[in-house]
Amino acid sequence: MYFPVSSLLIEYMILTVVKEKDSYGYEISQTVKKATDIKESTLYPILKKLQKAGFLDTYSEEYQGRKRKYYSITKEGKKQIEYLKEEWDTYKETVDGIVEGRIRG
Repeated sequence: MYFPVSSLLIEYMILTVVKEKDSYGYEISQTVKKATDIKESTLYPILKKLQKAGFLDTYSEEYQGRKRKYYSITKEGKKQIEYLKEEWDTYKETVDGIVEGRIRG
C-alpha cells in the first residue's frame, strides 16, 4: 500500500490479531502485511515492546520438532486495544471528514 503506517497503528493491528487467537511471529506478520509492508526485523522489536509493556505474554510449543514462540493477549492488552480503537476511530473519522469535505479549516 502507498500510505505509510505508524508504529502505533502496527501495535494496534498486532494486538487485535493476537486477541483473535494466540499466534506466532510469522503468522502475525502475514496478517499485518495485508495493510503494510512490515519486515520481520521491524515486527519482532514491536512484539518485544508489547510484551515488556505487559500487553502480550509468550509461551513455547513444539511444532514439527521445533519450538515455536506464541504470543497471547493479556488483560492489559485488551484494555490497550480499547484505547487504541477509540483513537483510531477518531483519527479515521477526522481524515474521512477532511477528504469528504465535511471538515474545513
